Amino acid sequence: MAARGHVQDPNDRRLRPIYDYLDNGNNKMAIQQADKLLKKHKDLHCAKVLKAIGLQRTGKQDEAYALAQEVAALEPTDDNSLQALTILYREMHRPELVTKLYEAAVKKVPNSEEYHSHLFMAYARVGEYKKMQQAGMALYKIVPKNPYYFWSVMSLIMQSISAQDENLSKTMFLPLAERMVEKMVKEDKIEAEAEVELYYMILERLEKYKEALDVVRGKLGEKLTSELQSRENKCMAMYKKLHRWPECNALARRLLLKNSDDWQFYITYFDSVFKLIDESWTPPAEEEHSLEGEVHCSIEQAVNFIEERITEESKSSRPLRGPYLAKLELIRRLRHRGCNDEYKLGDPEELMFQYFKKFGDKPCCFTDLKVFVDLLPPSQYTKFIRQLLDVIPLAAAAENEVALPGDIKALQQHLCVVQLSRLLGIYHAMEKKQKLAVVRELMLRYRHGLEFGKSCLKTELQFSDYYCLLAVHLLLDLWLEGEEAAVWQCLTLLEEGLSHSPSNAQFKLLLIRIYCRLGAFEPVSELYSSLDAKHIQHDTIGYLLTRYAGSLGHYAAASQSCNFALRFFHSNQKDTSEYIIQAYKYGAFEKIPEFIAFRNRLNSSLHFAQVRTERMLLDLLLEANISTSLEESIKSMSLSPEEDDIPWKDLRDNRDLTVLFSWDPKDRDISEEHRKLSLEEETLWLRIRSLTLRLVSGLPTLGHTIQPKNSEKTAENGVSSKIDTIRALLQQLEAAVDSGKKFLEQKIQYPVLGPPPTRMAGFFSNGSCQCQTSLFYLVSDIYELDTNGLDSAEIQERIGNSFKSLVERLTDLFNKCKGDLIEVRDGTLKTHPNLLENLVFFVETISIALWVSSYCDSVLRPFKSNLQKKKKKKKESSVAMPPVFTHFLDYVTELQTLTSNVIDHIKGLEIILTALKLEELSLKDTLLLQEEKKFTKTVQGKVQSSYHHSVQEIGELLKKRLDTIKKLKI
Repeated sequence: MAARGHVQDPNDRRLRPIYDYLDNGNNKMAIQQADKLLKKHKDLHCAKVLKAIGLQRTGKQDEAYALAQEVAALEPTDDNSLQALTILYREMHRPELVTKLYEAAVKKVPNSEEYHSHLFMAYARVGEYKKMQQAGMALYKIVPKNPYYFWSVMSLIMQSISAQDENLSKTMFLPLAERMVEKMVKEDKIEAEAEVELYYMILERLEKYKEALDVVRGKLGEKLTSELQSRENKCMAMYKKLHRWPECNALARRLLLKNSDDWQFYITYFDSVFKLIDESWTPPAEEEHSLEGEVHCSIEQAVNFIEERITEESKSSRPLRGPYLAKLELIRRLRHRGCNDEYKLGDPEELMFQYFKKFGDKPCCFTDLKVFVDLLPPSQYTKFIRQLLDVIPLAAAAENEVALPGDIKALQQHLCVVQLSRLLGIYHAMEKKQKLAVVRELMLRYRHGLEFGKSCLKTELQFSDYYCLLAVHLLLDLWLEGEEAAVWQCLTLLEEGLSHSPSNAQFKLLLIRIYCRLGAFEPVSELYSSLDAKHIQHDTIGYLLTRYAGSLGHYAAASQSCNFALRFFHSNQKDTSEYIIQAYKYGAFEKIPEFIAFRNRLNSSLHFAQVRTERMLLDLLLEANISTSLEESIKSMSLSPEEDDIPWKDLRDNRDLTVLFSWDPKDRDISEEHRKLSLEEETLWLRIRSLTLRLVSGLPTLGHTIQPKNSEKTAENGVSSKIDTIRALLQQLEAAVDSGKKFLEQKIQYPVLGPPPTRMAGFFSNGSCQCQTSLFYLVSDIYELDTNGLDSAEIQERIGNSFKSLVERLTDLFNKCKGDLIEVRDGTLKTHPNLLENLVFFVETISIALWVSSYCDSVLRPFKSNLQKKKKKKKESSVAMPPVFTHFLDYVTELQTLTSNVIDHIKGLEIILTALKLEELSLKDTLLLQEEKKFTKTVQGKVQSSYHHSVQEIGELLKKRLDTIKKLKI
């Protein structure tokens, strides 16, 4: 018997080489090997499927699908074929086909646990919760194991979550799930912690908090052991829901006696104390205070409790921060309530000073105290900082020299004080000269601090990195005040910092923001790539890259960055399904709703919608030259002017706007108002871009037909409805533009490291908006001409005026692109990134003009052909040509001349940029130190190279447009 267990299925041996070829990425050999095998064994279904996988991976999707369906139609039941088809359908992004596969297999082999299990997971991938419930129960009937039963229960919960009608959820799905679990409880069949978690989840969703509490506190609650304090946390959550503040307080107090460093329980303890005070609760005279023990219901008790924790902490071998911070938190709450009892706890300034003496050498000291600085009166800020500085052991220094720390602990203490100085606004109040002196001191301290990090690995941060960051923040203040040289000094210091600390994400993020502000995108791609952003970060910080890529003329990099972001969003759908399946397998039921919510959050992401829209516009810009290629591009993108796939009502702003460290006071930092305004601005700009894309996608649908457009036949075909769609979209665009203009009237200024503004202001101010809107109105006029024929002189005149007006507007737009991108003023460099953005808008607008002209050409060409035929029939030497033809030809000629002028201007910019000798420049001596010169040269070179690259790419694209314009002749 033992020997028989090792007998290999002969088919496995035959298929092994094909599997090996596929695993090694040698798909062509896999196809050849499959063909050889199929000649000998025609009925070997798995070989056909493996061949289909090879075809799919070599881009022959249609052949692969046909072959797969051929095998699927035979309803195979062998493991090899089913697994291979599952892999193939997954690669095709067709998970719904896997369900049909296993439905057929289960019918043929009704008692197979494996096939029923696979069917359940196939339903999980496509979110068929009703069928999952049925499959789970069918599986439990075949093999009565608890996990299968609870799969069915969880599927009921998922039906309740996904139900549109909340009433249906609470009256049908959840009560049924509750009854199913209660049945198992009564029969004493609950075995695992996951099953108790599921019961708790159902009761919580049904708002049966009392019953949920009983479950946790009862016998079943004993199974909740996998997480630390899982039982206590659940009890606490239920006490809060039930407003049982005595139990809440007693439990928090008991947990703090066990661990006086757990901050969440201090918050619960204080919340409950003040709730009990507000309710005038008094403990019962004889009975126990609460189910959880003794209750504190007065400020005196709370003060004494915190003092006891501090006394206990002093006896501890390991210093704990919690009790000291709790004292400050209690003072803040008492002040907020207007109580006069805070004096009992001591002076906040003295408490913070003592805290600094105890924990100042820890990096967390600043973030701990940051929360409580509002307890200090502004008049005491300078005194407080001086007091802190006095206790730091700095090495003695001669007059006019900086006293430096002798070890890492002293350095950390000093860094904490410097950060607090920035937070309290002391640096903001300084004059320019003082700020420059502080920058020099901070950089001196930074370079001295590098000595302590000589043994650090490249992946580790230097101890003194924050000095460099703070110096950069001070220089950014100076830049905003009009000191142009300061921004170059920022880049110089950051590049120097990055050379010593190559893994410092803050250096990279700041460099990205500043380079983008200066209009230099080239160094940004490499910096972002080196951040090695993982998974969700492509959504939270991806905006730093995608906002500027296309708008600064780096089309190839823009395309690449959009693809990178979209790959993450598209894989999210598939990946989340796998997470859900793993959660079912391992009984992590509480995670399943979280995974679903996560998937929905990403699908509704503002950044996802922006990248998708900009990517399609970019593709059209780069690939579509004339109407035929425009039509092909739109078709390949499955674009339709009628369809709007952006979930406007559910858009989620997942951007992390605080990813850059900031030590600014509250009044200068990013506020909630800034976030709301930024989201509003981003949404308005997205709407304008989305409508522009849909209007462009509608152009090929207005193809010229010889029949008059008002005939019934044409109306049936829907051609007239297409122009109605275009006109409706145009009205929506006008409304969006009006909303955008009203928004910009507020003249909002975000903090320098806050959310980057959109391109909307430039779009309106440089005239691109008026140009593009006029072009779409011209489409409507051309359509009218196509409908009514050449008889209407009024329409022809209107079209002629539109052509003239368009050329004037495009010329104005070009005039706003003129000027030097980089200029040297008083030995300082000054960049003009707005000129680059204007050039990019010009390219986009001229492309739309070209697509509209191409439509124009397709309408006028048949009219001219008919006129020439009439001319031949009548044998007249001259038939008067309608003015619209002359208007169009003049317009095309002027368009050609204008585009040629822009290309010449760009060539001029290239020559200037190449000739510019930046290395000979130096920033003002007041800002530049000797060791920084090499980094200054690097920075200036990167900006110059990036501008050169931008101008080249814009020029290449315009040359393509010019070649196409030359072909536009009726």
